[in-house]
Amino acid sequence: MTTSTPADSLSVSTPGDREIQIARIFNAPRVIVWRAMTEPQLVAQWWGRGNKLEIERMVVERGGHWRFVEHADGEQHGFEGRYREVTPPERLVYTFEWDGMPGYVVVDSVTLEDLGDGRTRVVTHSIFHTSAERDGMLESGMSQGLSASYVALDQLLDSLK
Repeated sequence: MTTSTPADSLSVSTPGDREIQIARIFNAPRVIVWRAMTEPQLVAQWWGRGNKLEIERMVVERGGHWRFVEHADGEQHGFEGRYREVTPPERLVYTFEWDGMPGYVVVDSVTLEDLGDGRTRVVTHSIFHTSAERDGMLESGMSQGLSASYVALDQLLDSLK
């Protein structure tokens, strides 16, 4: 399955039975996109799609732990993981887990590609333990949520340029 959209929208594909790949182009240099994805005070401004986001921990280094709590609709949603690889400003690899489904760990590899014209392509490759877990993520509204977060990221990047 592949969904193609304009450059400022998500492209979602399933290259394997346990994988999701998402690509998006941002109108900002790679170093600025990297900052927005790795500096806690900046992540808090876009990751929660406008909902209050507490950054409880964000140690961006190999083995470092991250934990975010999003407050939405009177509820709290916790997310966390560990960084496996941090290669500024081009690559992050980390685990991703939601408190609502403990033990269901996803491994995300994020590549930031400098397009050479002041834009950056961000590609996230997610690997799930089973195809059922991958399908559950696709059916959860993940694409819509991430798209909304990336719109908020666009706004932040505009203010940082």
